[in-house]
Amino acid sequence: MANIDILAIESSCDETAAAVVRNGREVLSNVIYTQIDMHTVYGGVVPELASRAHIEKINYVVQKALDDAGMTLNEIDAVAVTYGPGLVGALLVGVGFAKAIAWAAGKPLIGVNHIEGHICANYIEHPDLEPPYLGLIVSGGHTHLIIVEDWAEFRILGRTVDDAAGEAFDKVARAIGLGYPGGPKIDRVSKEGDPDAIVFPKAKVNGSEYNFSFSGLKSAVLNYLNHAQMTGEEVNKADLAAGFQKSVVDVLCEHTVKAAREHSIKKVALAGGVASNTALREGLAKACRENDLV
Repeated sequence: MANIDILAIESSCDETAAAVVRNGREVLSNVIYTQIDMHTVYGGVVPELASRAHIEKINYVVQKALDDAGMTLNEIDAVAVTYGPGLVGALLVGVGFAKAIAWAAGKPLIGVNHIEGHICANYIEHPDLEPPYLGLIVSGGHTHLIIVEDWAEFRILGRTVDDAAGEAFDKVARAIGLGYPGGPKIDRVSKEGDPDAIVFPKAKVNGSEYNFSFSGLKSAVLNYLNHAQMTGEEVNKADLAAGFQKSVVDVLCEHTVKAAREHSIKKVALAGGVASNTALREGLAKACRENDLV
């Protein structure tokens, strides 16, 4: 059977990325230009600056992905691009570029949903993974709990009703003076703290029993900081970060295990940028072991 080589382009937020993937499993090249340094001074992603940076870098990034794979555009079978969700201006850069090169080369254009992309990244790391399974997607802009019923069939069980988990990480990190990006910095600082020293609430959400809410947790952290400032109490940043992180991780793991049990699913896949968080990876792995999930 002939190989199928896809040129994939991503520009949904603050990274310009391109890759060549063979048969949906083998990554022949992967090139990423990150804008973190540019946005750090502002404490978060500035959409207009993100779009401009994508325009400046996308041609170079895509060409390097082709070069690293040892291929030309004519040898590619199709072009895939993230069409959303994401920052509108940033998405337009990637979609416009992908449409142009696909048309010029006479190649099919495949639009890819950002959330589906997160889920399907697991097939690269775990080539033998097959549906059905439960997907927990945790990123800066999204928090979803999804049943992957078939290769292209998804059922959303729950999602955040306000802030995404990654967004809450960024806002709390900024509030305690750690800066942007908040996720990796809270992860690092938390390792020096006691997660039980400061206990924060776990949100109860009306509606779907699998929905998430992190705005209340964020507010609880801000209230704690304000109270400490008014009373002159010293704040242990490591303990605060660890307590906040524990509250987020506990809710994510509890919802995931509950969904797996109630829908008789034995496989769980974690995806999204926050999936790199040490406490989440360890916490979900422990929860899966204790509940006979893989």
